[in-house]
Amino acid sequence: MAAAPHCLLLLLVLIPTLLRGVVGGSGAGGEARKTYIFRVDHSAKPSVFPSHAHWYSSAAFASGADGAPLEPLHVYDTVFHGFAASVPASRADALRRHPAVLAAFEDQGPTAMSVTNLAPWLATVGAGTIDRNFPAEIVLGDGRRMSGVSLYSGKPLTNTMLPLFYPGRSGGLSASLCMENSIDPSVVSGKIVICDRGSSPRVAKGMVVKDAGGVAMVLANGAANGEGLVGDAHVLPACSVGENEGDTLKAYAANTTNPTATINFKGTVIGVKPAPVVASFSARGPNGLVPEILKPDFIAPGVNILAAWTGATGPTGLESDPRRTEFNILSGTSMACPHASGAAALLRSAHPGWSPAAIRSALMTTAVATDNRGEAVGDEAEPGRVATPFDYGAGHINLGKALDPGLVYDIGDDDYVAFMCSIGYEANAIEVITHKPVACPATSRNPSGSDLNYPSISVVFYGGNQSKTVIRTATNVGAAASATYKPRVEMASSAVSVTIKPENLVFSPTAKTQRFAVTVASSSSSPPASAPVYGHLVWSDGGGHDVRSPIVVTWLQSM
Repeated sequence: MAAAPHCLLLLLVLIPTLLRGVVGGSGAGGEARKTYIFRVDHSAKPSVFPSHAHWYSSAAFASGADGAPLEPLHVYDTVFHGFAASVPASRADALRRHPAVLAAFEDQGPTAMSVTNLAPWLATVGAGTIDRNFPAEIVLGDGRRMSGVSLYSGKPLTNTMLPLFYPGRSGGLSASLCMENSIDPSVVSGKIVICDRGSSPRVAKGMVVKDAGGVAMVLANGAANGEGLVGDAHVLPACSVGENEGDTLKAYAANTTNPTATINFKGTVIGVKPAPVVASFSARGPNGLVPEILKPDFIAPGVNILAAWTGATGPTGLESDPRRTEFNILSGTSMACPHASGAAALLRSAHPGWSPAAIRSALMTTAVATDNRGEAVGDEAEPGRVATPFDYGAGHINLGKALDPGLVYDIGDDDYVAFMCSIGYEANAIEVITHKPVACPATSRNPSGSDLNYPSISVVFYGGNQSKTVIRTATNVGAAASATYKPRVEMASSAVSVTIKPENLVFSPTAKTQRFAVTVASSSSSPPASAPVYGHLVWSDGGGHDVRSPIVVTWLQSM
């Protein structure tokens, strides 16, 4: 379920908003590692290095950040140049100051306001699930069954009941996390070991258990990960379970004399419901800089995705993993972004005259906010919770619909300049980006960021402000030059009313664009109990085009 702030305003850069780390770890002094994407100026590579990959892992590159040579998890050299690496926060800060590093983005989510790529000229992509899963089942000695996920494909346990052990009960924090050298081989040998997720790579915990003589592992989520699960190609029979299942499993191990269990691996299952669901690791809104611009923009498939894999390392990414494969199953917005990028490329091929903003608009206004059951998209982090536009933006992309969206909300260079003026940037600061003279009108401080012709609508009430009007301009890109669109508005709370003027949008060969006003009013100067309030506006032509824009209304205290 992501882009560099120095990009020209007319560019729509479809790179990941965040990356779910396949490999984590800890740094010197026990400082926790996280996965970061570093975007690098490719022209800065010294000619002595045969490739960017050699340069990134060299002592010469590391010297620019006063550290030891890096071990990149992945090297990017197509859409942009850079790499992903698992490093402590202090090292990430040092790398941000590297003369060749243009930008760095950290894996974040599902904390509110965790989305970081907020510029309105970027497409900010979150991650969702698909209707495919790799289930595993844990069977306890008392007959209870628990659901998990695993990509393990080696020799199965063949329903053999084995002793179950949780080292965290008596071994302290490091043992509960199955850190290296933290568990006693004489205690775990021949057993299924329960390991808590965190601090070290998920797959590395399995290697620790295997080296200590354990025969299998159950990786249990904590509060930080909740019920969100991703598959891993474990080095021993192992599976991941959510926080609730993990707590139940540990309670069984602690309160049962001679606890036993086995793990059954179910392979690949398709047609899973519900799908899509917002991935637990996908970063969430609202936009912390300009709340009038809704972020993320949309979500795309990013959980347990089949992807090409280098033959230089095993599927776990561990040096000790001797296995080699041409493909792997990966999760992250680093997987969602290629789906969105591919969709954008296909749209540009089908409509070469469309601007980047028009392409993004088509993806947003045709995105779906319902799953394959016909119900509202849910949140993997909190099963049973209905996700909101702060989680998925406009929804999950639907390329088939995006090819023929009916209407688009286009944005040009001057619109972005006016937006930056409206939120307080001085002309000389904007000129650093535009490389041409800019004049901000004296009245430009009064309009809000919500006046940008964005496909989504985010209205913010400050203090006693009870009504706000935003303007949008729709462009007809449908096959019929003459068309009439009628609006439909649905809001989740009666505390907010929405009025659209004019009541219809009438397009013709000589009137390809139409402006309309959206007035949002609150029945009270104070936030309702249901705040924020969500809804949507749909323009329909009765001929198959339903142009949908999410509406979000929030209340903030005046500064």
